[in-house]
Amino acid sequence: MIKSKKDYYDYLFCDKVALGITKKRPSLLPYCDSIWKFERLLRKNEYYNNCKKTIFGKIPSLVLKMRYKSLSQKLGFSIPFNAFGAGLSIAHYGTIVVNSKARIGKNCRIQECVNIGTTSGSTNAPIIGKNVFIGTGAKIIGDIRIGDDACIGAGAVVVRDVPDGVIVGGVPAKVISNNNSHNNLKKQLFEEGLI
Repeated sequence: MIKSKKDYYDYLFCDKVALGITKKRPSLLPYCDSIWKFERLLRKNEYYNNCKKTIFGKIPSLVLKMRYKSLSQKLGFSIPFNAFGAGLSIAHYGTIVVNSKARIGKNCRIQECVNIGTTSGSTNAPIIGKNVFIGTGAKIIGDIRIGDDACIGAGAVVVRDVPDGVIVGGVPAKVISNNNSHNNLKKQLFEEGLI
């Protein structure tokens, strides 16, 4: 969670590295760098929401929230503030729905059509560790824990806890390999000790 201006800049840098972006700023052209613009706006909202609680922070915060909601709807993302750790990498446009109580660790790569939520009226959402890859169309549902370095396969429906450093797939998901998620994540984050 972003608790200071330093945290804010660290999150922005880790997200940029996770996305594989080398330039300094997103393009000013519409429809260029949309995912990066979304992630930057997410982090700015988190910073204002968590750190700028005075009247001078609340006014810009309202404008940022409106911009965030508009861009979220355009891209098909429903991602609450403070759900993802640093190093978030959204791979593609497309529906991504994350419950507001879900917590996802650092260095998560998430594909399109993913749902992370609750079931049967429960208020407990998944807790996902760091260095996790979530494949296209995966559903992670209920009061469960996904271990560090796990890989959730495309189309998997995860309704039980997943141990550290394994690949799961299928409906319902089960362990299909003892490999970890590192092949699907940006090596630079590991090499530079950012995560």
